[in-house]
Amino acid sequence: MEEVCLNSEPVFDMVDEYEGEGDCSAVEHDDETGSKHSKKEPPLPTIGLEFDSFDEAYDFYNVYAKEQGFGIRVSNSWFRTKKKERYRAKLSCSSAGFKKKSEANNPRPETRTGCPAMVVIRLVDSKRWRIVEVELEHNHQVSPQIKRFYKSHKKMILAARKARPPAEPVTEIHTIKLYRTAAMDAVSNGFSNVSEREGIHQPDHSKHLELKEGDAYAVYNFFCRMKLTNPNFFYLMDFDDDGRLKNVFWADARSRAAYGYFSDTVAIDTTCLTNKYELPLISFVGVNHHGQSVLLGCGFLGHKSVEYFVWIFRAWLKCMLGHQPQVIVTDQCKRLQIAVSEVFPKARHCFCLWYIMQRVPEKLGGLRGFEEIKRQLNKAVYNSLKIIEFETSWTEMIKKHGLGDNKWLQTLYEERKQWVPVYLKDTFFAGMIPIRENESLNAFFDGYVHKHTSFKEFVDKYDLALYRKHLKEATADVQSKNSSFELKTRCNFEVQLSKAYTKEIFDKFQSEVEGMYSCFNTRQVTADGPIITYIVKERVEIEGNEKEVRSYEVLFETNQVDIRCICSLFNYKGYLCRHALNVLNYNGVEEVPLRYILRRWCKDFKFRHVDRGSTDIDVYSPVYRQSHFHNCAVPIVEGGAQSEEQYKIALHELQELLNKFNLVDDSLV
Repeated sequence: MEEVCLNSEPVFDMVDEYEGEGDCSAVEHDDETGSKHSKKEPPLPTIGLEFDSFDEAYDFYNVYAKEQGFGIRVSNSWFRTKKKERYRAKLSCSSAGFKKKSEANNPRPETRTGCPAMVVIRLVDSKRWRIVEVELEHNHQVSPQIKRFYKSHKKMILAARKARPPAEPVTEIHTIKLYRTAAMDAVSNGFSNVSEREGIHQPDHSKHLELKEGDAYAVYNFFCRMKLTNPNFFYLMDFDDDGRLKNVFWADARSRAAYGYFSDTVAIDTTCLTNKYELPLISFVGVNHHGQSVLLGCGFLGHKSVEYFVWIFRAWLKCMLGHQPQVIVTDQCKRLQIAVSEVFPKARHCFCLWYIMQRVPEKLGGLRGFEEIKRQLNKAVYNSLKIIEFETSWTEMIKKHGLGDNKWLQTLYEERKQWVPVYLKDTFFAGMIPIRENESLNAFFDGYVHKHTSFKEFVDKYDLALYRKHLKEATADVQSKNSSFELKTRCNFEVQLSKAYTKEIFDKFQSEVEGMYSCFNTRQVTADGPIITYIVKERVEIEGNEKEVRSYEVLFETNQVDIRCICSLFNYKGYLCRHALNVLNYNGVEEVPLRYILRRWCKDFKFRHVDRGSTDIDVYSPVYRQSHFHNCAVPIVEGGAQSEEQYKIALHELQELLNKFNLVDDSLV
């Protein structure tokens, strides 16, 4: 498996435009009927394309110019004064500008028209040349059919003749970096550019991305644009031995910064793969301080296998500088299970309860007495407070309905410790998985992806989807900071947390405070030194409008004011339940202990957060510095957007900082 890292620049190969190095003649291939396919138009000069050298950038524009029917010249160059090193150049149409008036008796006719067509290239990172400006429109007629010999084309042909090796049978097509990939053309067209008669086998479409017409350029343009507008953008591509694209992964700057804050629990969404969508999308999703889903990276997977899952997991981990999450939530899948254990050995791997329960009608709907089976299954899964309760309810369901031979239920039971809530009480989920029967779960790209969404359609919608998500988070930030929350009780807990939590989290906690009034008969049952066990009763709704009384066991440690309820809402959601609050109130505790106010739910979390990251990170690495700086800058950006005054202050300080950078740059030249 070949891995191609594209973290710092886009790398696309154009293989069907040239026959040998430097030759600009057309390449044609015979199909099975003997007809010819004329070569495709060369790619347009695009802002963001990068080249290994100035000559390579010049050659690219020269080839494009020859195909369009115009010549080029270097109209301007910029050099560093001390090093005499070229760092910027303008390549213009040969008709650019105007010649000085000649005083000769028979002056040559004017051929220049002041044509604006040009590209400006600039040296970046002291080793690569990037297109930074483009103008494609001419003010005169251009056509490849106009037989005119330009000086720039003559140089190109002479160079090609010198470089051309002795004639040999053609076994492969030379690739020119940074333009496009052969894999995209091969997959897009459904066949490779060279037939089996020429020594290359037909592609295996089952294990690489099947891009349709227009998808290749859409993905290419997407990555170019993202790299230009997103300085901390990261992406990787995986090609097979024949150059076909197998997998793609990317994460923008916001996703990388978000993981610095919210790396505790990560869900890996493979819904598109499981449901066999045309778009093989896989998403890494976390939960922000408002309880909203936040994208931590995504990609396209060419095949649903352990090998491919391992590749994209490692790509994501590399993007996040090796910092593993504490908990990973996925669909129930053996291949996912193997890949997660290989790449994330330290993480707690759990299956998403909601996905499993959504399959109940499909897997059991045809059984006799399905409604009763479903009711008993829900009771065992959602209502069991102790392991013995689940085991008893499950066994009764299996025996009563004769389900001992049901393979799906057997698998669920064997893997129960990875999805049944009663076995996961020591795992923090940040509210990511539903633990009640009436709770639901929405995919991050819900509403933007359907069964037949194409690659092109998705990358076109990607910006809109993220914009709306970011707008939702920004709106929640403003509301949480500037709004005073409505208090519904006289409880001190409610007043205390209204000053700390974001609005969305406070609303959820407020429901627990209100729920204290549905609890009654709080009483002590045992005492073992400072540890006291209480029973709290609550009237809860069951089917329809019926209610039943349930008893909840709460442990309270008086010295450290530690508290734990058997319902484990704190671990599942990250805030105390009504039963624990009831016991605190019963013991005269007027404020929630600070250890139970998670900072990740607080209004000022991003401003106070310190990203400790991984201990294996090279802090002197430029990649680390860039990522760390970006994470530090995010609170400034978000704080500066809160008001007009803060915006002006932040903008002024940033400009001052940029001025200092420019002074340092000037001193180094």
